[in-house]
Amino acid sequence: MFVSVVLDPGGEESARQLAELLATYGFEKVQRACWESATVSDQILLRLKQDIDNVTDYYDAVRLYQFPVDGAFAVTVLGKKKWRRIVIKPPVRNGVKK
Repeated sequence: MFVSVVLDPGGEESARQLAELLATYGFEKVQRACWESATVSDQILLRLKQDIDNVTDYYDAVRLYQFPVDGAFAVTVLGKKKWRRIVIKPPVRNGVKK
């Protein structure tokens, strides 16, 4: 799956650790705070999230943009040390997916 990771670290140490972690997982830095990979499996994503948990604190924020996730687009957000996920599915009109 394609995954884009956007970082808003609370400090320089978190920024450095997150950048090193993403590089280790093969993500490419495409902007100052944005990293991308098109070769992320569900298992790798789960491990990445666990590793992100290990290097972040309450003041760090991370957003993961994922596609496809069961045919939909997902946004997973880490804020205040809690993960939340929003899944955006294609609209359904008259019982038919567009």
